[in-house]
Amino acid sequence: MRLNPILTTLIAIVVVAALLGVAWVVLRPSGPLIESAQFSHATISPNADGVDDIARITYRLRRPASVAIYFLDAQGKRYNFRDDNPRDSGEHSLLFSGIVDGFVTRSDLVSGTVLKRVLPNGSYTWAIAATGDDGQTGEVTGTLNVEAADTSLPELLSLTASPATFTPNQDGLSDRATINVWLAKEIPDNGLHMTLIGADGSTYFIPEASTSLLPGRAGLHVYDYDGGIDNGTNPPPDGTYTVRAEAEDAIGQKVMTETTLTIKDGGRPFAEIYQGDVQFSSSTVVIGQTLFFTVTVENYGSAPIRTFGPWSGTVYQQEENSNTLGFFEEDGAWRIGIDCDACIRDYPWRWGLGTPESLTPIADESGQVHYYLLPNQRAVVTGGITLTEVIDRRNPQYFWAGLIHEAVGISNINNRVDPKQITIEKP
Repeated sequence: MRLNPILTTLIAIVVVAALLGVAWVVLRPSGPLIESAQFSHATISPNADGVDDIARITYRLRRPASVAIYFLDAQGKRYNFRDDNPRDSGEHSLLFSGIVDGFVTRSDLVSGTVLKRVLPNGSYTWAIAATGDDGQTGEVTGTLNVEAADTSLPELLSLTASPATFTPNQDGLSDRATINVWLAKEIPDNGLHMTLIGADGSTYFIPEASTSLLPGRAGLHVYDYDGGIDNGTNPPPDGTYTVRAEAEDAIGQKVMTETTLTIKDGGRPFAEIYQGDVQFSSSTVVIGQTLFFTVTVENYGSAPIRTFGPWSGTVYQQEENSNTLGFFEEDGAWRIGIDCDACIRDYPWRWGLGTPESLTPIADESGQVHYYLLPNQRAVVTGGITLTEVIDRRNPQYFWAGLIHEAVGISNINNRVDPKQITIEKP
């Protein structure tokens, strides 16, 4: 009589499962979940003097388990060192420097959050507790004394970021944020960190500014943050960020404090004279007449670019310049300039990128209105110079245009654009 193949398969599966269960029961290590546990020192003095600062913890598991290591003081208060970390069977070893998860006491007046802290001087019961996959538990305890601990925290005070909203776009207005924090304790040179954290968890390291205060020394630490734009990188996207300061001392105590900083209208500015084209009204001008020009400027970057007067349409006398008209250079502003071979200074005649009516007004923190050419916009700029002098040995001479980012620079593509020979004739 032949057995049904399906029935045969089911019987085989049941038999194999039963054999595996028997084998697990027979072969499963018996006895306590934790075979042994010990600390290498009965007393530690965590103060970074190199003597008895650290104890080695060693324990052996019979079976895989989640392991917690904690301490109890004389009043039964618990201090966590490790919290339910999964571990394989066998021997495990780690170092303990007296540092446990952060805590505060009733007498503490701590500014910020204590992330890690040393156990205060005293006698503690240490415990290594394990929970196996089957729910079985085990625990081994002992005694540890802590003495001469360096309990002073690397506290951080008065964290500020100003302005609270800044615009890293090289327009000369609120391009940088100054971040200050007071460190109450001397720590290692690399123990203080400042980080910008986005809502999505993205992080940006903020380097410390060079001041008379050395890294890690107690005192006021200053961070000059430009969003990275001065190094040629794009700033973080617009939004409100957490500014996080963290300090860690020589024994591993760590304190954190936070504030906020908002980035607005950020981005690297890019603009050019469209198609590299400059239209002059004539190649010959009689003394006393005006040489007119027309150019188009395109903002092809991601940030608005600021500009100011004299506005498009202004006509200069040859001996005048933008300063004599009352429009002195402004850091970060963009203007069109006209230059020539005989000019005694670079681009003496300058114009804003349009007029207030054609530009976008944006008020700064004080309420003062500034004018911007927005991304992906173009502006037609016109103007003129009434030529009243001629230098025979430089006649004819070249006239050309430039797009100037004041106090920042003139890029190669925007310097000496479309030079044309102009002859100045006497009447």
